Amino acid sequence: MKYVPDATADRHFESDHTVDRSGVPGLLSELDEYAVEQALQLKEKADGEEVTVTALTVGPEEAADAIKKALQMGADKGVHVVDDAIAGSDYVSTSLVLAKAVEKLGAETPVDLVMCGMASTDASGSVVPAMIAEHLDLPQVTLGSVIERQGDQVRIKRDGDTSTEVIGATTPLVLSVTDQSGEARYPSFKGIMAAKKKPLESWSLADIGVDASEVGIEASWTLVESTEERPPRTAGEIVADEDGSGAKALVDFLASKKFI
Repeated sequence: MKYVPDATADRHFESDHTVDRSGVPGLLSELDEYAVEQALQLKEKADGEEVTVTALTVGPEEAADAIKKALQMGADKGVHVVDDAIAGSDYVSTSLVLAKAVEKLGAETPVDLVMCGMASTDASGSVVPAMIAEHLDLPQVTLGSVIERQGDQVRIKRDGDTSTEVIGATTPLVLSVTDQSGEARYPSFKGIMAAKKKPLESWSLADIGVDASEVGIEASWTLVESTEERPPRTAGEIVADEDGSGAKALVDFLASKKFI
């Protein structure tokens, strides 16, 4: 899961042109809530099989709030990878950290599914699930709108522009889901209270075996050279209808802008 700046807040960049994630309000990325929901549904349909849903995130201290939201929804435990060296990491470095954290979790209890959202609501890259799969050397089934599991088989339905695909794979695997997979549940009062007693671990880069030189802005494959504020909106053009010609004037205006 990802802790992202609130889209309704006044967002800023740091001096190195990375997004200021500590100086603005943040929350669990809405698209990742669908992944939490699908993980919880798979647990509920497990027919007596013991299933643990672990919420994993990488980010600053405040990112723990994203895990708490998942715990309130019903996840069993949380893991927060937090380290100052991670700041400014790109997709490649972030996916490495997540993959190493999954490997550490798997050393304790085998991991069957790595569930991800289709993208984050701030960067919208949609590539991290595939990169995690590559780091872990696992198959990936991505952008699922319908998810079904039978034993160690997982099958998804992926809706494209012109067709629908059905894709299956055997666990362990990496899976990502879209916002069409089912509305995410709201935390109940009972869930909010229960979340306070659930374990939430904090890991550093050293805990997962990642060297600081492999992450951060210096290790990124891309670099933002400059940023500037969006220009203020200009006043719109008013089409007056004083003599009954307003409709024609409006059509002419739309045609001149090639909207019709």
